Amino acid sequence: MSEVQKEMWKDWRLHAVVFLIVLVTEWIGIHQFSLGPGVILLLPMLYAILIGLGLYFTPIIKEKQAKNAEPLIVLGVTLLIAKIGVIIGPSLPKIIEAGPALLLQEFGNLGTIFIALPIAVALGMKRESIGMTHSVAREPNVGLIVDKFGFNSAEGRGVMAIYIFGTVFGAVFMGLISGFLATITPLHPLSFAMASGIGSGSMMAAASGSLVAAFPALETDIIAFAGASNLLSLSTGLYMSIFIGLPLTEKMYDLLTKRREKKMNASKGMGV
Repeated sequence: MSEVQKEMWKDWRLHAVVFLIVLVTEWIGIHQFSLGPGVILLLPMLYAILIGLGLYFTPIIKEKQAKNAEPLIVLGVTLLIAKIGVIIGPSLPKIIEAGPALLLQEFGNLGTIFIALPIAVALGMKRESIGMTHSVAREPNVGLIVDKFGFNSAEGRGVMAIYIFGTVFGAVFMGLISGFLATITPLHPLSFAMASGIGSGSMMAAASGSLVAAFPALETDIIAFAGASNLLSLSTGLYMSIFIGLPLTEKMYDLLTKRREKKMNASKGMGV
């Protein structure tokens, strides 16, 4: 074990803070409230993220604890993936029955391009919007954009902005939106379990946790489908971005900006 690893495990302040956060969040428990016909679930994981984020800006958490926490997050997600692997095994027949729905779920991630990119262009963003909207912007997608356009490019700044935003708020958003949509729409909860596997362990955990809280009878199936979906996204997501997502985003950006320029030129002509 290296000296850095030893220092990480000996960081009593970090372990004590994490332990206290767990105690506080478990004591608060699960709360829910109605929003129209849907239900928003507030889970302990959501409280833990917000409390941890708040403590980062206090003297309680120093730079040392912030650095030591990074590899521990990976360790925690690894344990989660191991648990999911154990659950997926007995659930394989049901997963196989899903067939094309599970295999084609990656195309659902492309749907956000048609929503997010027009909004970004309408807000006046330039080529940053390509990096921001072509995917969920996790590590493989950051590498793709940096490799093609460069780290200091407009696209590179865009993908890094969403990567940072997703790291901080992604799990919070997924935890809130999954339970709400599952209770407000007629779609089956397992469809939302598949949708929660977007290639991020923390976001998948938050989304599936909300679904389990809303539909406890389907706990095993929800975790199995979310885990299988997340594994597929990790395996095929980068190729989907390379061959479909990024080219589609660039093509749409060109069409949207040309249309926007035509409207601006037309309005200028009318003003003259």
